[in-house]
Amino acid sequence: MNAFRLARALALALPVALMAGALGSQYIAGLYPCEMCHWQRWPHYAAIVLAALAFVVPGIAAKRTLVALAAFGIAVSGAIGVFHAGVEYHWWEGITACTTRVQPGGGDFLDALLKAPIIRCDVAQWSLGGISLAGFNAIFSLGGAVAILALLTRRR
Repeated sequence: MNAFRLARALALALPVALMAGALGSQYIAGLYPCEMCHWQRWPHYAAIVLAALAFVVPGIAAKRTLVALAAFGIAVSGAIGVFHAGVEYHWWEGITACTTRVQPGGGDFLDALLKAPIIRCDVAQWSLGGISLAGFNAIFSLGGAVAILALLTRRR
């Protein structure tokens, strides 16, 4: 596989895998996202669309541009992940109050709202080896963006 095709495949596969992990942790494992978690998702959604378009648009220049834009979106998510991880580790303060109430369905709205858990941005819900989900997003996203851009600049 040539470098461009690998870059294009990675530009699609990486945000798809990271979003599958994020949505799986939310809907299967019950780890509800805070506000900054949602901030990290939006650039991945954009990267998925851009990378998917790179498989269907005509012209190599357009394809390369879309892959580069997808890599930029992935890097933006990684940068937000660095910021979020720093907030979780209390290296710096977040820029919002950053609490989210999870809305359980059905029943009395006020009662459900009062009983819903509060999800804070400055408390990691899960970690492995001291690295939170935001930290893993930062590592994989920034590393992946660098790899994609390196593959895009590689000559045959």
